This record gives sequence, C-alpha cells and structure tokens, in this order.
Amino acid sequence: MKKIAFAIISVFFAALNAQITTNKPGSKYEFTKVAETQKPSVKDQCKTSTCWSYSTLSMLESELMRLGKGNYDLSEMFVARWAYVEKAITYVRMNGKHQFEQGGEGHDIPYIMNKYGIVPESVYTGLINGKTRHNHNELIDVLKSYMETIVKKDPTTLGKEWIAGIEGILDAYLGKIPTEFEYNGKKYTPITFAQSLGLNLDDYVVLTSFTHHPYYKPFALEVPDNWVMQTAYNVPLNEFVDNVKNALKDGYSLAWSADVGEKGFSFKNGIAIVPMHDSLIQKIGTDNKGFNDGGANRSGNVFDTPCAEPEITEAMRQEAFDQQKTTDDHGMHITGMFTEKSSGKYFYEVKNSWGVNNPCNGYLFVSEPYVRYKSISIMLHKNGLTKVTKKSLGL
Repeated sequence: MKKIAFAIISVFFAALNAQITTNKPGSKYEFTKVAETQKPSVKDQCKTSTCWSYSTLSMLESELMRLGKGNYDLSEMFVARWAYVEKAITYVRMNGKHQFEQGGEGHDIPYIMNKYGIVPESVYTGLINGKTRHNHNELIDVLKSYMETIVKKDPTTLGKEWIAGIEGILDAYLGKIPTEFEYNGKKYTPITFAQSLGLNLDDYVVLTSFTHHPYYKPFALEVPDNWVMQTAYNVPLNEFVDNVKNALKDGYSLAWSADVGEKGFSFKNGIAIVPMHDSLIQKIGTDNKGFNDGGANRSGNVFDTPCAEPEITEAMRQEAFDQQKTTDDHGMHITGMFTEKSSGKYFYEVKNSWGVNNPCNGYLFVSEPYVRYKSISIMLHKNGLTKVTKKSLGL
C-alpha cells in the first residue's frame, strides 16, 4: 500500500513540475500554466513587415482547431498581396496623402477574406524563382515609386489600367494568385475555400483602451497602419486586461497589436517586462526589431531574475501613446496565461513570427504590466468577452 501511495504522489508531483516552465536555461523565472489554447506552428515573417497577417491568421487557425475543424495553414502572403492592392486604391483616393507601407492591422484579415477569400499556404506561398525566404524591401520600393507616379497624374484622366499595373508588379514579385485550385481532393476558388472554413468573421471584435475617446464607443485607432480606418471598441484598462484573461480561460486566443520597442522586450531572452528602472537593462547598438533579432543587443539580470514592475495606470498608458513612445509596431498571437512563482504575477504566453530561434522556440512570456502599458489592441471572438463587456457594448 505504501508503495502504491508513493507512486501516486510521485506521479502527482511529476505532473505538477511538468506545468512549470521558464523563459530560458538558467533563468530564475518559474511559470505555472493557468490556461493555454490550441495553437499552430511558429512561422517566420523574414524581411517583411507583415506581422499583422501572421498573427491574425495564426489566431484564426487556432480558432479552427478550437472548433474541431482540424489543422490549417493559411497563406499570409495571399492576404498581404491583396492588401497591397487595396492600400493602393485608398492611396489614390486620398491623393497620395495616406499610408502606403507594408504594415497593417489585425482587422485587415476579415476585410480581405470577406472580399477576396483565402487559400492554403501550399497553394500560394508568395515565394517564386526558387526563393525560400520572404523579403519585401525591394517590392515596397517599386510599389511606392509606381504609386508616386500614379498620384501625380490628373485624376480626371486616370483610368483603371494602373490597377492592372500594380497587380503586374505583385505577380512579378509574389506570383500569380490561382483563380481555382484543388485541396484535399476538392476544387475551390479562394472565396469558396474561405466559405468552407465555416468562420463567421463578423464574430471577431477589436478592443482597445485609451482615454482620449469615450469608453464603450468604437473609434478608428489613430495609428498609421490603420489604412482601412476600421474601428475598435474602447474599454477601461482594467476591463481590457480582464477580457484577455477571460478569453484565454474560455479557450479563445487573441491577436495582439503592441509596441515592442521597449528595452524590456527581448525575444532573444524569451521575455517582455517593464522594469522599474531602465538602467537595469543594457542596450548596445541598435536592434533590427521585427526581423528576428528583437532584443539581440539587450542584456541585464532582469531577464534572468524576476524584478519589480510599476503599476501601470490609464494616465501612464495614455501619455506614452500621445508622446508616441507607444507605437503600433508589431502583431503577435496571445496563446496562454501563466503565473510567475516568486511574484504571483500573470505572464502571457505569446507566439511570435520571427522563427523558432530563441529559448522558447519562437514564443516569449510577456508580463501583465507590459500588456497594460504597451498594447495597442486585441482581436478575439466575441464569445471570449466578459459578460460585463458584452453587455456594455451591446454584443
């Protein structure tokens, strides 16, 4: 009997220890899982600023898993390609006085999918001529040069030929989009394939939290990458974070738009924090943030040993946004929630799109103060919202 009891206890503690993880070997951070959603594999956006496509499609792939529809690998570059076309059309309508860059927002994905559909990654990779890694630097330079020529023309004489021109550039760099394809033995168009997924994209909502607009009202986020000027629901900061927790506990992951320019954001170290003092982190040279080495030149004991973090208030958050210390520069996928042993604080498991070359195999742990301070917005299924938020927003 004693042997049986000992075996049971051993199994219990083995299972308990299996739930404890850390951000990197030798670190004193100890994270215990509270909730974790199903998630697809980590990808690499390479030399592109298309994180918004990677993060939101990752969230939708997670949703397909949650709904029991299986594993899907959807094409990020299909979305990015059509977004370039739509941005160009908007740029012309705004007489060249609008954003025309690689960036975007999570809500761009429903916008593109509803209009153009979607295809699997195997059908459209956006890689041609033997290329194995994405690089849109030359592409965006060519597109911008072309668009500058177009907007200088007399708009009353401008036909629709220019749209065919921009599509020709995209075909040359990313490849032609198939009008019909076969997948798992069935024929689809991009529209019918999107319909076959069974996702109601109108069920996905965007939340933000800023004091310069009234709460519980939608407004268009004033960030350059919001080229569609779609709106987000504004909620108080505590409620914003409550919805992140509620969604994860109920099995819903979230697409997260945030600022990763803080010293405390270190992909290399698998963690993002807001130390009480920036002097605790040494930053040598510059980081090529967004291109696989975020935090590569950052070091400090705070990445190895839990440190104190400030209480983030709405006023602090708003001031950072107004002074453009918090900018909309990266999109990621929040997939889980953990507690840190020494502090009891919540940390969020975040799936990045910079490949798997970090101690967490492409993930990192983000502290709740960092989420409170540096979030721009979150996108999630409306059923992941708290009852309070649903009622307040009339959803």
